[in-house]
Amino acid sequence: MRLLLPAGTTETALIDGISAAGATPELMVHTPSADVEILEYGEPTTAPVTPVSPTGCPTPAAVTRAVREVIDFDCVVIDAGLARSTGAPTVDLGVEAGEDVREFEAVPDAAAVFDRAHGFGSSLPDDEIVIGETVPGGTTTALGVLTALGEPASVSSSLPENPIERKRRVVDDALEASDLEAGDCAGDPLAAVRAVGDPVQTTATGIAAGALESGTRVTLAGGTQMVAVAALLRHATIDAPLSIATTSFVADEQGDRLERACDRLDCALLVTDPGFDEGDHVAMERYCAGEAKEGVAMGGALSLVPDGEMGAVRDRLEVVCDRLGIDANGATPADGDDPESEPRAETDREP
Repeated sequence: MRLLLPAGTTETALIDGISAAGATPELMVHTPSADVEILEYGEPTTAPVTPVSPTGCPTPAAVTRAVREVIDFDCVVIDAGLARSTGAPTVDLGVEAGEDVREFEAVPDAAAVFDRAHGFGSSLPDDEIVIGETVPGGTTTALGVLTALGEPASVSSSLPENPIERKRRVVDDALEASDLEAGDCAGDPLAAVRAVGDPVQTTATGIAAGALESGTRVTLAGGTQMVAVAALLRHATIDAPLSIATTSFVADEQGDRLERACDRLDCALLVTDPGFDEGDHVAMERYCAGEAKEGVAMGGALSLVPDGEMGAVRDRLEVVCDRLGIDANGATPADGDDPESEPRAETDREP
């Protein structure tokens, strides 16, 4: 089994009120680069940020890394439009960062990206792959794609209170800018991404399509952003068996909406509870309080943990957090007076 992580950026994340509260644009563009370094090395290396919220909630990359340190699995990062370089090794498919969805085209080269990603996915030697994502602003672009496809649209949030109406207003503006109405892109998934999506979506969809068509089993690791990828695949008439693996945090927020979406798209749904309510570290407390919830293939990684090993994952998460400078009470290097401490970007992708 191999985990694939398309990582990229979109100007959509810079819309006022959409990006992480308090995180500057200068820091936010580094977040996916930091995420993949944490996944690969256990901590940021060249990225000048540590993605941690002011309350001590680390990026989901910390959880995925903790799982990797417990059970070990191969991981490949795909540069799906990174705005800043990363110290982690990546597969370069020539993907540019995404534009603001309120522009006429958010991903002008969506078709070309899909074709390159499809070729990569079809060349993989694995019997089974798990595909995740890291892209700030990704639930808003997911909402945009679902709406353009005419799918019932509900997306998650990395904050305890989901500002869904704010996201809907952005999507309404985006559709208007592209001369589209809800459902206009039904049966034309690349048109949806080109108009109101992001480059990570088309990369993940292309990889999944190529892999599925070559007989590889595919699990989409994530919440409502991966529902959008599943919808893109189904609208591309790809009807192979498909699974979505997410966390109990997303499932609890979405209620039966997530189950209905998976039923409609003929996707098996795997929900994993990491048992963070049994831990006493601030990182686990903040996840239980509704922060972050999902991302960086967290749900997919947790679904791989064998029975009886989740306690080891929780223990390891504390080690990863310590490595990131987050102590059990939530203090980070940026909280101190050390002038050499690195800045941090918040984990909340969308407030």
